[in-house]
Amino acid sequence: MRPGTADAAGLAAGYLLDAVFGDPRRFHPVAGFGTAAAALEKRIYRDNRVAGTAFTAIAVGAPALVGVVAAAATKRAPLARTALVAGVTWTVLGGRTLRRESRIMAEHLAGDDLDAARGRLNHLCGRDPSGLDELELARATVESVAENTSDAVVAPLVWGGLFGLPGLLAYRAANTLDAMVGHRSARYARFGTASARLDDGLNLVPSRLTGILTVAAAPVAGGSPRETLRVWRRDRNDHPSPNAGQCESAMAGALGVRLGGRNVYFGRSETRPFLGDGPRPSAVHLRRAARASGTVGLAAAGIAVSLAALRGAVRR
Repeated sequence: MRPGTADAAGLAAGYLLDAVFGDPRRFHPVAGFGTAAAALEKRIYRDNRVAGTAFTAIAVGAPALVGVVAAAATKRAPLARTALVAGVTWTVLGGRTLRRESRIMAEHLAGDDLDAARGRLNHLCGRDPSGLDELELARATVESVAENTSDAVVAPLVWGGLFGLPGLLAYRAANTLDAMVGHRSARYARFGTASARLDDGLNLVPSRLTGILTVAAAPVAGGSPRETLRVWRRDRNDHPSPNAGQCESAMAGALGVRLGGRNVYFGRSETRPFLGDGPRPSAVHLRRAARASGTVGLAAAGIAVSLAALRGAVRR
C-alpha cells in the first residue's frame, strides 16, 4: 500500500470515527496543544508583531515537524500510517460535536428554556449570551455552525488530503492559535496578527469550498440550490472576515433566513451586514443547519480521500 493510499484510508477511517464517537471526551490532544501554546505565550509574549510571528512559527511549526517525522517513519509501514492518520483525523475533526450542539440548542429553544440555551452557547462561540433572546441565540448558533463546518471539518480534511499528517496537524494548530490570540483585543491587537493572518490564509480555499458544497447540500436543509447560489454570490463578500461570509451566506441561503446584525462579546460589540433574505432563524432551522453541515462534511471527506489517493498515484 502506497503512502497516499494509506493516508486516504486513514482519512476515511478518521472521519468515520468522528461521525460515530465525536470528540474524544478525555485527554483531548487539541486541549493539550492549547495548554502548551498558552505556556509558550507566557514566555515570549511582547506587545508587538515580531513576538507574535515567532510565537506562531514555533507553535505551528512544531506540530508540522512532528507530522513530517511521523510520515517519514511510517512511509514503509502502511498499516501504522493508516492507523496514525485515522487517529489524528479523528482528533482534529469536530463535525459530530458541532451537529450535536446545534441539536441540543434546538431542543432548549423549542422548549422555551432560555437559561439552558444561554448556558450552552459558549460551546459554540464566544458571544455574551446574557442578553440574547430566542432569535438571537438561534442566529448565533446558525452562524457558528456555518463557520465551524469549514474550520472544524472541511479545512482539516482538505489539508489532510493535500499533505497528510503535516497538513492535519499544522492546520489544527493554526486554527487553535487563531481562537486563542487571533481575536481583536488590547492584548492581542499586534501579538495575534500573525496567527490571525495565517488562519485566514489557510481557510481561503476551504471556506469557499464549504460555500459551494452548502449550495449543493441546500435540499437537505429544505432550501433550493439555485436560491442558495444567488444569496451566496450576492452576500459572501459582505462579511468583515474574508472567510466566514462564504460559509454564513451560503447557510443563510440554504435555510432561507437572514443572518448578521449586532454581535455582543465580552467587553466589545460588532455590527455586521445582513446576509440572506427572510426571517431570523429559530429552533427549527438549527436542525436543518445540522443536516446541511453533516452533508457538507461527508462531501468534503470524499474530496479529501480522493486528493490523498491522487497524491499517492502521482508519486508512484
